[in-house]
Order: sequence, then structure tokens, then C-alpha cells
Amino acid sequence: MAQLSEARLALLYRVSQTFTSSLDLDEVLSRVMDEVVTATQAERGFLMLKDVAGQLVFRVARGMEQTIIQEPEFQISRSVVERVANDGQPILTSNAQTDERLNLRRSVMALGLRSILCVPLQLRGGAVTGIIYVDNRLQAGIFAQADLDLLTAIAASAAVAIENARLYQVAVEKGRIERELQLARDVQASLLPRETPHRPGWEVAAYWQPAREVAGDFYDFVALDDQRLGLIIADVSDKGMPAALFMALSRSVLRASLAGATSPAAGILHANRLICADATNNMFVTLFYAQLDPASGELTYVNAGHNPPWLYRAADHQLVPLRRTGMPLGVFASAPFKQETVQLAPGDIVLLYTDGVTDALDDHDQEFGLERLKSYLSEHPARSATELVTGLRDALRDFTGPHAPFDDITVVVLKRQSAP
Repeated sequence: MAQLSEARLALLYRVSQTFTSSLDLDEVLSRVMDEVVTATQAERGFLMLKDVAGQLVFRVARGMEQTIIQEPEFQISRSVVERVANDGQPILTSNAQTDERLNLRRSVMALGLRSILCVPLQLRGGAVTGIIYVDNRLQAGIFAQADLDLLTAIAASAAVAIENARLYQVAVEKGRIERELQLARDVQASLLPRETPHRPGWEVAAYWQPAREVAGDFYDFVALDDQRLGLIIADVSDKGMPAALFMALSRSVLRASLAGATSPAAGILHANRLICADATNNMFVTLFYAQLDPASGELTYVNAGHNPPWLYRAADHQLVPLRRTGMPLGVFASAPFKQETVQLAPGDIVLLYTDGVTDALDDHDQEFGLERLKSYLSEHPARSATELVTGLRDALRDFTGPHAPFDDITVVVLKRQSAP
């Protein structure tokens, strides 16, 4: 017996070394099963792991001489597997056909199962992550308590090796996803204007901060001719990668639709029809589009369900909301859009923003809110467009503290310079 114990200890050591020699999960699982079948001299062996929903899923099914067993779900006793997985206790039966615990089970009778050995894969703390199951359909009594002890010891070593390989796989996958998201962010950022437009007597500045790696917010400037300028700020209804893809679609459609449009309303109407044709999963985009005539100071706009920008009137220090004139894009293809025109005088400012500004939260879950935004604009009318954007960014950071933004933040400021 002492010699046998030493032989089993040597086997366990070799098996443990084999398990930990790789971090490839599939390779580890295959090695575990091959060693188990060899050590127990079983006819067949199966290894199942729990998925994210807690359901047992076959990962390896081996016969003798490392043959692969097809359709393993129809080859085992589900009652044995489920009992071990639920109770965390191993099962050993020398003859399943006469075992009172199992002899009435249909799968046991139909498959002619005799010797069965099943042990849980358990991590420290008792969590069951899967099971190892071996059987023999031809011989009864080939498994003994010593085999159960051996397989339990192998399973303990295997559980650690499998968990290490799984965590490594998760880390590798996480790294790959992070690299792809960073690439997606770089691509998305490249779609935004590289510089703000310059028109004599006018200032334009912008700020964009995604809440995640990619964003649904965007802004754009469209040169309509040598002088006239289009300004866009938009917010897609979703977040993350779906919103980023919809953002790219919306930006391209808007640019194509507005460039040759007879009016802002006509351009938005055409863009909406195209976006509705491609919109899926009930996604839509709110936007504010303004067309500036620098010579006359006229600003003609369409507000498609977006937060009303604020117009600061330098002459009387009043704030005027540029209210909605239509629905968000992507909801109804036949939705109408109206346009409005305002006259901008020297010193006037238009502040465009997305709801990530007003919805920003502090440590006490208080919103930055509309009143703070209006107060900021009223208190700093002498600042340049760039200074207004930078100051608002800093005010938001001071308000929220070190926390990441809850939502994407985008700001665009248009200012008519004061007369010299």
C-alpha cells in the first residue's frame, strides 16, 4: 500500500506539473481529461464547466486512446452530473444498474452505464466551477475508493489550473478589446474637425469628452461656400460602440445632405430620411444645426429635438433659448422641420451643448444643471470663445471632482467679436 501511495503521489505531482505548463484554456482542459482517463483507466471521460449563466457546458469529451466523443450530451448520466454540481460532493458507484440512487434513472438504464465516478471542480472557498465525470459501460466495480480519492486530488489541482487559464484568457481578451476600443476612439476622434474655422469678426471653439472609450456625441463644421459656415452639435440616443457607429453614419449623412441643400430645413429633412432608412434598434440622434452668414450676422437654425442652445445678447445681457423646431432624426421619415433666424450683434454669444453638461453629477449626486450653465455664460461674456469653452470645462471638472463623466460632454461656442 505504501508503494501504491508513493506511486499516486508521483502521479499527482506529474499531473500537477502538466496542468500548470500551459495557460491556454483549451489545452489545459484536454490535458486534464487525458490524464484523468489514463489515471483511472476509465472507458470514457467528460469535463464540463459552468458558463456565465451557471449552466454546465461540455468542454472535453474523451474516450480511450484520446478519441473524441461526439454528442456528449447524450452519453452521460445527467442526474449524477447535476447532483455533484449542486451538492459539491463526489459520487462513486460500482454498478449504476443496481445502485438504488440511480437504477431508476432513464439515462442510466438506456446507456447501460455501470461504473461511474464524478467529482466537482472546486475552488478554494467551495465554489463549484464544473465537474469531471468518468465511466465504464462494460465492467462493474472497476472504480474503488482509492480511485475517488485520486480523482478528487486531481480535480483540486485541475480546478486551480483551469481557473488560472481562464483568468489569463479573460485578461488577454480584455487587452484585445481595450486595444480595439482605443483604435475605435482614435478613428472617431479623427472624424471630428481638426481645427476650428476662421471667419473675420467671429470666434469658434469646441470641446469633446467621451464618457467611455467611444462616444455618441459629436460636433462638426461645414464650409458651405467661401463665407457661409454650418455648425452642428449632436447626441445619439445610445452609448458605447453602437452609438459611435450611429454617430459616424449620422455625421456622413449630414455632411452630404447639408452641402448642397437649398436651406437648413431642407438639408435636415433630407438627412432625416436617409438616417431613418438605416436606423436600427430604435436609435435616433438629436441635433442642432446652424448656418451662419458672417457678413450679415444672420444665424439660421434647425433644432431637431436637441437641448436648446443659449444666445447671450450683449446689448441687454439677456439669455435667449434657441428652442426646438422639429423631432430628433431617425424617428419618422416624414417628420417636418422648421427653421428660425436670429440676428447676432457684436458681443453676442451662442453656446451649444449636449446633456452631458447639465447632467454632470457631483459627489452628492447633484446635477450641474441648467441654472449653473446659464450663470456661467452670463458671468463671463467678455471671454473669448476659447476661454469660454476652457472655463466651462474647468467648471465641470471642479464640480464633478475626479470622477469620470456620466455622459459624453460636447460644447461648441460661437461669438461675434465686439466692435473695436
